[in-house]
Amino acid sequence: MFQSFTGSSRRPRQVNLSGRTNNPFAAFPGSSPGRTTPHATTPQSAVAIAQQERLQRQREREKQNAVRVVQRGWRGYRSRKATYGLWRLEWDNNEREMAGASGFMAGIEGSADDLALASHRPSPYATADQCLIQLRLLVQFVSARSREDVLRLVYFVDAFEQTFRTLPTIAAEGEWTNLLRGLAKVVLNVLHSASNHSVPLTAVEPLLRAVIFLAGLIPKQMAALADTYYDTMAYLTTNMSNLRLSEHSNGIDRPGVNPELLKEAVLAVLRPITSETMSAYESFAVSYLTIPSLEAYLGKLDGLAGQINYRMLALAVSSRLSVSAQRSGLLDDMQARTWLLAYLIFFQQHTSGTQNSSHAPELEFVTVVSDLLTSTAAYLMQGLEVEDSTDMDSPRGVRPLHPFIKDQINGLLNQNSVTGLLSRIRSSPVPQTTLTRDSSEAAKEARVLAKYALNLLRIFPRRGDDIRMWLYLGSAPSGELASGQADAKIPAIKYFWHASRSSRVFQIISSDSTRVLPLLQQAKEAVDLPQDQRDQEWTTILLFLELYTFVLKVMDDDEFFSSTSSLTSSDNTKISWTRESALPLGDIKDMTVFLKNLAFTLYWNAVDLTEPELGSTAVNLSSYFNSTKQTSGPSESVPDTKDLGSKTQNNNLPGVTGIPLEYFKGLVTGLLRMLHERDSRRKFLPKDHWLMTSRFDMEGFISAVVGEEERRHEFQARAEDSDDTDLMNADTNTPVGLAGTGHAQQTIRLESLRRHQQQVARGRVLAAIAPRLEILRNMPFFIPFTTRVQIFREFIYHDQHRRRHGLVDPDSWRASVAQATMGQMINGHPAVQDVLARHQAEIRRDHVFDDALAQFYPLGDGLKEPIQISFIDRFGAMEAGIDGGGITSEAFKTEDGFSMFAENDQHLLYPNPTAVEQCKEQLRQNGLNESSAEWTGQIRDLLRRYEFLGRVIGKCLYEGILVDVNFVPFFLLKWALTGGTGSAMKESSYRANLNDLKDLDQGLYQGLLQLKNYPGDVEDFSLDFTVTDTIPMPGSANRTVTKELRYNGSKTPVTNQNRLVYISYIARYRLQVQPAMQTNAFLQGLGQIIQPAWLSMFNQSELQTLVSGETGDIDVEDLRRNTQYGGVYTIGDDNEEHPTVQLFWKVMHEMNNEERQKVIRFVTSTPRAPLLGFSHLNPRFSIRDSSEDQERLPSTSTCVNLLKLPRYANADTLRNKLLYAVSSGAGFDLS
Repeated sequence: MFQSFTGSSRRPRQVNLSGRTNNPFAAFPGSSPGRTTPHATTPQSAVAIAQQERLQRQREREKQNAVRVVQRGWRGYRSRKATYGLWRLEWDNNEREMAGASGFMAGIEGSADDLALASHRPSPYATADQCLIQLRLLVQFVSARSREDVLRLVYFVDAFEQTFRTLPTIAAEGEWTNLLRGLAKVVLNVLHSASNHSVPLTAVEPLLRAVIFLAGLIPKQMAALADTYYDTMAYLTTNMSNLRLSEHSNGIDRPGVNPELLKEAVLAVLRPITSETMSAYESFAVSYLTIPSLEAYLGKLDGLAGQINYRMLALAVSSRLSVSAQRSGLLDDMQARTWLLAYLIFFQQHTSGTQNSSHAPELEFVTVVSDLLTSTAAYLMQGLEVEDSTDMDSPRGVRPLHPFIKDQINGLLNQNSVTGLLSRIRSSPVPQTTLTRDSSEAAKEARVLAKYALNLLRIFPRRGDDIRMWLYLGSAPSGELASGQADAKIPAIKYFWHASRSSRVFQIISSDSTRVLPLLQQAKEAVDLPQDQRDQEWTTILLFLELYTFVLKVMDDDEFFSSTSSLTSSDNTKISWTRESALPLGDIKDMTVFLKNLAFTLYWNAVDLTEPELGSTAVNLSSYFNSTKQTSGPSESVPDTKDLGSKTQNNNLPGVTGIPLEYFKGLVTGLLRMLHERDSRRKFLPKDHWLMTSRFDMEGFISAVVGEEERRHEFQARAEDSDDTDLMNADTNTPVGLAGTGHAQQTIRLESLRRHQQQVARGRVLAAIAPRLEILRNMPFFIPFTTRVQIFREFIYHDQHRRRHGLVDPDSWRASVAQATMGQMINGHPAVQDVLARHQAEIRRDHVFDDALAQFYPLGDGLKEPIQISFIDRFGAMEAGIDGGGITSEAFKTEDGFSMFAENDQHLLYPNPTAVEQCKEQLRQNGLNESSAEWTGQIRDLLRRYEFLGRVIGKCLYEGILVDVNFVPFFLLKWALTGGTGSAMKESSYRANLNDLKDLDQGLYQGLLQLKNYPGDVEDFSLDFTVTDTIPMPGSANRTVTKELRYNGSKTPVTNQNRLVYISYIARYRLQVQPAMQTNAFLQGLGQIIQPAWLSMFNQSELQTLVSGETGDIDVEDLRRNTQYGGVYTIGDDNEEHPTVQLFWKVMHEMNNEERQKVIRFVTSTPRAPLLGFSHLNPRFSIRDSSEDQERLPSTSTCVNLLKLPRYANADTLRNKLLYAVSSGAGFDLS
């Protein structure tokens, strides 16, 4: 009986915490070989042991399989070797039986010299069967690793060639073809192993002759082996020229391969025309024409180029480039593509007859070269820049281009070939109404030419104007559209315009502005438009925009409005090409619709166009374009500016490699503004054509823009502004090549790049947080003028409210300053006196501007706050009022008599372009050195005067004070474009053009027009690319200075071909470069008071209206409604005017408009009414009584727009006294 029985038969559970195994089998060794038992101190589970055993068994099986494979391989090798030996023995026996071969066979078996064996000439085979048997055996056993086999091969190919001469039909067809193809493969394999010790150098040339012979015998089969063939030729070219063969007989060294024989072998496969010839050319291009420096191996390439069909070569390369990168092989090697491009250009130019061909290249060549340029543009640009730069400022790691490559790339810049591009087209453009398919031949040709031209512009940015001009001078054959004019041609502008207008991209954008966004996004595909077609059409459109922008710079208004033909040119040879290139006004209207819709999307949806992959997230700078389903406006959500600032990805225009959207945006905006300027000068578009108010919610538009401005201000307040511009270092568009060390030039270039990057990043943030504001800055004409004026005044009001802490009224602000500084001391004086004293000044009447400059310049942007002025008359007495002249009567001259501003024939003002040079010349006459501190100080003082004058004009705009000053339109245009620096870099600076020269110098304008339209040879005038400045010096003879307009300009004559570039350079210099320092200083001062972005909301004529008021007739009743009265003239409870006031309004009604303007100028210092009426005059127009003396003249206080009118008894007296006062310029002292 078991005392421990508990009634349960289940074994009790044991828990082992010792880490030792309880496996009963673990203590015993396994019975299977190789099985191991874990040590007691390192136990393993049974599962782990089983896994190890399985792995061990698997390794054993793999080992056995490997052994069998090795054994099988060895048996196969041994069997093949034995079989090859039998074949080789049979081949040798056959040769011994033939006459003449015994000596050669004995030499193979012995140790005869390779040179002696190579000189052994075999006899031809007696019959075709003998030759066939030997050929069949040879191709089966010959090996490139066997010296004897190589010699057998050399022997046989020689014997075969001799046999073929005696029996020419032996290799006609059948088995011969396949065997000879095998022979060719064997020969190529041996040649590719030519550097091995088993291949005698004496065998190379005979085998090369053999492949040449076979290429003529079986051309199609040899062309099918083109990949192997040209790999072998490339190997021989790059390796065998370094080998030398020692002739033991005389010890003379000579090259192992004859270059001429190698050239012959390279060309052998290309000469016969078969169905495989295109493949041969493709292999030739990829494998052979990618070898660097072929001239170093083959000598001059003229012989090679003369026997190559470069049209077929171009088609073959184009075919290879169109396949995937995996098959191409050459797409991954930048150097290979560059050399291929250089050789293609060389072959084309050689075929045309001269290195600088005057013939336009064929379209096949243009297509393939354009594709290669697209993929190598960045590499070529870097290499060319290194060539043109010094060692100090060249980028590290970038090598200059090889001289051969550089010569060939520069050879593309040939005027005749670029101008003649359009002459190669085979299909004339068709009008839009008859175009049935976008993929028509004409459209394809236009895209090819556009892509090629854009690549040239990208690679040679410094020659951009030359390239644009050459293209502009080109013309296309008109074909059937000539309407009887056999010689009629289509100017390049019209050709690319019709190609662009016929595209689906143009039609979609013109018809619906809401469908633009998908056309601009890289990863999106527009409805009914494949992505490939979209990308190609953008290329054509972009080139047209480039060309038309260039042409507008040199096209005067008469030419612009002269066109009647939409396509062909006139047969009148006296009409200038510029006039021929003018588009009809109806076409320009269509163009502006396209540009409006496109530009609107570029700015309105700028957020979605930066980073397409993040387009679905919250509004941020992830993409340069955004799709909005509402037409009233974009989402009001505002992104985090911190995130925006970190996103700086550059997107490209779809399908156009290397063209950033920023550049494209600036190009579109600039062209749109140029067309708007033409319409502003001379209306040709319908009223309200430029408005796009349908895309906005106009009811809340003003408040929305003000909100965006507040967000912009907050962003700029948080960002550290490190771009304080020094007036002395103002950007004057300095030409390349100025004196200075390479290190200094590199420093300047890096600093310019840093500022550019900061501007781009800042512009992207603004595009995201303020789309309406960006549209107002860059395309203000989308919004009505009156709305923009209201926005302008709202901006100023909010700025005043922010700066003055909510106290906009001047007196309230002064009181708040006094209260805030009560009890504080500064330098021993009460703080309130110091703060307010800086905003007060005593100004002498005969030194108005100089005194104002001395006392108010230190305020900087503090000039925005209310100021108080006390005038001192010429006798030193304090005036009780302010004269009507104000500072504007003396603000434009320095104390030395130099004019700060000049005026044109219409008495319109602009900064004196020679002011700085006059100052410098006077300093030289005084003996000062240019590096001295006094020299620098004098120049700074002059620029400070311009800066302060800019502040004064800004103060007038800020306070709504009208000034009787009229500026030339091109100077005002620079104000308007100041605000574009944030988002449209191409458009940010002023664009000088020929029409603006009319406002500067009518004589120069007429002279340039005559030069442009001169029918003869302009070289008769002996002009070059230099300009001579005449610097007038008071009290001494004028000084002349000659400057170059471009690099090496004094050695570049003006010709019929480059005269347009010369005209554009002259306009740019006179309007932009020469007055740059003065203009920049003025604009800097103006920008300190008025935000440049605010000014960019207006064009030049609108800015003039803001400065000096409306040019229309004076509305007397509007003035009467907005007049305030003081003294006895105050209107009482009866709402009746004083009798003298009634007489005044009666006289005002009886006056003509000129007399009314004199009265308004007498009181307000400007003859014009405010833009939005006299309700916006600040301060209000006021009338106060002065006395009852009937002989006393009316007087004014223009600082408060106050008329002090004596209580005249009758209208005649009032009229006579008033007109006398306004005509004599009576001031306060006359009263």
